[in-house]
Parts: sequence; C-alpha cells; structure tokens
Amino acid sequence: MKISQAEVRRVATLARVELDDDELESVGRDLNRILDYVAKLDELDTSTVEPTTQVVDFAAPMRTDEVTSKPAPEDAVANAPRSDKNFFVVPSIIE
Repeated sequence: MKISQAEVRRVATLARVELDDDELESVGRDLNRILDYVAKLDELDTSTVEPTTQVVDFAAPMRTDEVTSKPAPEDAVANAPRSDKNFFVVPSIIE
C-alpha cells in the first residue's frame, strides 16, 4: 500500500505539523516503508499466538498494602490557610 503526497499532507495537517515539500517527500517515503513492513507482518501466521502473549516473561512485583507512615491530624492541617481542630476549612460550593 502506497501513501500519496496528498495523504501525507492530510496527516501532517491533522497532526498540526508544518512540512515543506522536501519534508513531505521524506515523510512520505518513511510512511511507505512503515506500511510495507506492516504488510510483511500481515503475512505471518499468528493463529497459534495468544493475543496477550508477551515476548519476555514479566511478572509485576507484588507487595502487601499496608500503611507505612500515618501523619498526625494536626500535622496534616498545620500549613492550611484555615483549619478547625483537625479539619480543613474550605469555601462552601453547594447551597
């Protein structure tokens, strides 16, 4: 599949990228190479490959979900512009 200069110009416009004529030609060649490569990949038989298969084994490390630091309520509101005991005072937004 070949991409035309008009299509390259359209993609550049959608991407909000200004390209002069030389750049349009260069980007067009690059896009055509990418599309040729994708076409080659389409020729591969992937019927036995699971959709979520990864190339490398990857396991996300797990840790227990526990509180490691618990600030005191008075420390939490220490720098607040306004506070009342251990609560932040904010403007009312619902009447």
